[in-house]
Amino acid sequence: MKKLMLWVVCVMGSLGMTSVNEAKWNPFRHERSGEENAQLLIKKMLEIDSSLQKVFDSAAGWAVFPKISKVGIGVGGAHGYGRVYEKGRFVGTSEMTQVSVGFQLGAQVYGEIIFFQDAGTMERFKSGHFAFGANVGAVVIDKGAAGEAGFKDGTLVVVRPHKGLMYEATLAGQEFTYKAQ
Repeated sequence: MKKLMLWVVCVMGSLGMTSVNEAKWNPFRHERSGEENAQLLIKKMLEIDSSLQKVFDSAAGWAVFPKISKVGIGVGGAHGYGRVYEKGRFVGTSEMTQVSVGFQLGAQVYGEIIFFQDAGTMERFKSGHFAFGANVGAVVIDKGAAGEAGFKDGTLVVVRPHKGLMYEATLAGQEFTYKAQ
């Protein structure tokens, strides 16, 4: 999967994505997500949707990805680094890689929080071989959206778009690694 992601990045770069770079936004540059960035994303999401606090209070844990970069032209990919918390306590880091195929054109950066409903789901994630298939749904943060969505198969994914524009009708999968602190 990582080889395909590298191929996508190379193709996108060679197809003239330099106009994106000229706008001082580089979807290919990643910085490892620190505590400050993770807490900033949490704060911003709670400002938009205060019902999200109930999800934080009830979840066994969560993974915060402050900056995920996504690009695609037919074949696409996304990548980001995150921090993992168990009942509010930092326990490790994670890396997310996504590959997608289908109609897609564009680039974007977004933040994502994955909530784990129970200890079993949290442990599956921490095993280091956690993945979402094509059937996973994400809630774009909006007032009351997280509270109404609820958990599906032990997880709830909440997304906050930052920059960019992506047109897509794709089949995608996300894969996560985990490293204990």
